[in-house]
Amino acid sequence: MSDTSPSIAAPIGASPQGGIFSISGRHWLILLMVQLSNILFGMTITLANVVLPQIRGAMSVTQDEISWVITLNLVATAVATPMTHWLASRLGWRTLMFSTVLGFTVSSFMCATATSLESLILYRVLQGLCGAPIMPMGQAILLATFPRHLQPTALVIWGVGAVFGPVLGPILGTVMTELYDWRAAFLMVVPPGFCALICIWFALRGMNERTFTRLDWTGFLTLSSAVVAAQLILDRGQRMDWFEAPELVLIAVIGLVSLWMFVSHCLTARDPFLNPRLFLDRNFTIGITIAFVMGMLSFTSLTLFPSLLHDLRGYPDNVIGWLVAARGIGNWLAFLVIVPFTRVAPRTAIATGLAIQAFSGLAMAQFDINLTFFDIFWTHLLQGFGQSVTFTPMTVVAFSTLPKAQMTEGSAIFTLMRNFGSSLFISITVLVLVRSTSVNYARMSEFVNPYNRILLFPDFPQAWSLDTAVGLTRLSNEVQRQAAMIGYVNAFYLMGFTALVSIPLACLLRRAPKVG
Repeated sequence: MSDTSPSIAAPIGASPQGGIFSISGRHWLILLMVQLSNILFGMTITLANVVLPQIRGAMSVTQDEISWVITLNLVATAVATPMTHWLASRLGWRTLMFSTVLGFTVSSFMCATATSLESLILYRVLQGLCGAPIMPMGQAILLATFPRHLQPTALVIWGVGAVFGPVLGPILGTVMTELYDWRAAFLMVVPPGFCALICIWFALRGMNERTFTRLDWTGFLTLSSAVVAAQLILDRGQRMDWFEAPELVLIAVIGLVSLWMFVSHCLTARDPFLNPRLFLDRNFTIGITIAFVMGMLSFTSLTLFPSLLHDLRGYPDNVIGWLVAARGIGNWLAFLVIVPFTRVAPRTAIATGLAIQAFSGLAMAQFDINLTFFDIFWTHLLQGFGQSVTFTPMTVVAFSTLPKAQMTEGSAIFTLMRNFGSSLFISITVLVLVRSTSVNYARMSEFVNPYNRILLFPDFPQAWSLDTAVGLTRLSNEVQRQAAMIGYVNAFYLMGFTALVSIPLACLLRRAPKVG
């Protein structure tokens, strides 16, 4: 396919030998634009999770009904992400980015004005559709406009937004919700969204060439059906008892047939929706595999820890947000080392980052129910550090051998794989948590009986007395807490071992061309 912006095939305004401070003001404006857009999109990924309890109470809906606010937003994002390359070719980079951020900002404002669950779900779908191209477009723009020796620095800054936004979302969302209400959490996205629009208008001036590429409707519809089916199964499976539900069986059949049709079509069509030749590039294929793993590791702890700390430790939401935000500090600290590390030994940097994340996950698996603030802080800081150390060299190496004409399409696949990895692993870890909790509760409950001598000791807490209904209830709650903690520990083990077994992937990458 043709390059969507031939006019920027050559980097603009930077000396091939200069450092980051030698680039033009326009480059800095591009960085600001991409970073701001990235943070805004990243914030909304986790923002909705924080305000769901308030929305549920305000609209008097059930837990199952309110979950569609998250599910359909993810589905819309997954469907629209592969469209990025075609939209960029038809609209041009400037028009696409401006339209995308404008639609995302307006739909965020509309979420704040929603008066019913149906309207809120509709606005969240629009938010997902409009926001989907933001990350792949930002990545493609940086790779195309910055010279190779400055790409690691640019991608570090871009990556900070990608991982810092989801950390920042719960903090600011909690603060705004406590000060005002849940609507304020969505409204806070609007002012910086308009700032991003101003940056886009000036930063991407002249980057609006178009090539009228034909859309492969067969490929798009079959891929969309497969992605939607997978997303619905992963998100609804636990609530509907997986394949015991006829609806999920039907969705699975539709998804598998769609996937088979998509693969067959891509291998035989003259101009398929996604070019299969991309996967002949070894670095790109291994790179998106690592991106898939990184997606699996990115948001799992952000999903698990708020419920762990709230339900088992009784921490207030604002404290939880600040503790989990230690990941963001790790992201920023990585900025000090990742650029030279990427230039000197990118494959070693990838392996090191995965190893750090494995160590962090396995360290979390050693927690007990008496975990402290410091335990949470240092493990999350280490996890954020490892994510940033992995992310930049992984992106540089994955795209180092890819032609510029395929950057946008490659970025869309890269983002799709990362997002799908997140959805998949969150569902798997929640399944591990729920099943482990129920199994261990059943096993430990067997020991709560009048024949267990330990429970009859004089020093046994009177609050857990077996002689009263209140005592039995308190003891049952404590057993439930301990069983749930075992479930969280098992989920953390899974996270740590996933990172550990992924380390050899870095060794399969070809040595990238020197970046400076």
